[in-house]
Amino acid sequence: QVQLVESGGGLVQPGGSLRLSCAASRSIFSIDTMSWHRQAPGKQRELVARITSGGITNYADSVKGRFTISRDNAKNTAYLQMNSLKPEDTAVYYCNIRSTSPTITNYWGQGTQVTVSS
Repeated sequence: QVQLVESGGGLVQPGGSLRLSCAASRSIFSIDTMSWHRQAPGKQRELVARITSGGITNYADSVKGRFTISRDNAKNTAYLQMNSLKPEDTAVYYCNIRSTSPTITNYWGQGTQVTVSS
């Protein structure tokens, strides 16, 4: 059973930075996309950023220009660099890895709390 372990969350002041990491507990075959999602209290989970196997990225409008997603395929690891953080970025952040072989499978992390507050 593959587990995704997230790290890097915490408390940061507005304008600060954090870097989230998401590592798979073992190799995942045929990784397609890696993505980060977040869920704030009372709100639905939303996509923050996604990166394809070819390195194509897309971002939620609210984080464009501030967040950067990257991946290390050899390590089955995804990263989310978050700069210029705002209080509205406060949420639990979840990583997702989508594999396409032998079947389409979505793996989810347990979530890491990011709190932006002075």
